Amino acid sequence: MSGSALRVRRAGSGGVMARQILLYAVLAAVALVYIYPFLVQVATSFKPDAEAASSPVSLFPATFTWAAYERLFLHSDFPVWFTNSALVTILVTAGRVFFNSLAGYALARLRFRGRGVVFAALVAVMSVPAVVLLIPKFLVINQLGMYDSYAGMVLPLLVDAAGVFIMKNFFESIPTAVEEQARIDGAGVFRTFWSVVLPMARPALITIIILSFQGSWNELNHFIVSTQSPELTTLTKGVASLASGQLSQGSQYPLKLAAAAIMTIPVAVLFFVFQRRIMNASEGAVKE
Repeated sequence: MSGSALRVRRAGSGGVMARQILLYAVLAAVALVYIYPFLVQVATSFKPDAEAASSPVSLFPATFTWAAYERLFLHSDFPVWFTNSALVTILVTAGRVFFNSLAGYALARLRFRGRGVVFAALVAVMSVPAVVLLIPKFLVINQLGMYDSYAGMVLPLLVDAAGVFIMKNFFESIPTAVEEQARIDGAGVFRTFWSVVLPMARPALITIIILSFQGSWNELNHFIVSTQSPELTTLTKGVASLASGQLSQGSQYPLKLAAAAIMTIPVAVLFFVFQRRIMNASEGAVKE
């Protein structure tokens, strides 16, 4: 290789490296913009009230204290809120994984009259803002006698249109040859779904788990219209009350931000545990 060609190659490599460095710098700056408010939230939760009011955006507390967390867990209803949110979230997530997958498989594989109408209604529901359905939801829950109960908190959330849509699209990507082989071996529709197709849908199921957990954990509007008893208050309602000043005197930023910081932990842990398992296609479905 001649000297001029070698110099051109090195110059090209240097240009690619410079562009990569610039790209990473931009990404780091964008990430910092998103992460900085969360860091401020965590840092402020360890400050005294006076310091939090005088230095609200400082990342390093001059006086480190656990007072906000002690008050949350020892002198408030925060443990009750956390327990209610955990119970409802686990039940809703399990229900959505099961019912969304069943409905998605039915729409993807079963042929029945009105199938197109059902799918069109599903898409239509996805386009309706959730706030529009709050009053009808309250009327239905109240009419069924489920108001201010765990049943009223859980049952209306067990199925969501987006989850059914995701599962339907994933099941349609699985080759039908797999199911045909199961039917030849004598498996029925549900047996084929449960033992053959559902294990292959693990990437979509993990996506549903993450979305369902995050959605039900952060749900607020539904719990506002379905409950009123203090013993049924969830984290979202409790933290909203803290933020609006209903449960505290003065600003008390450390108390409010400590509650918000704890509330983000379960969702963050779930996402980081399952993020590598989210995929968009099945592998090894059919052996040729």
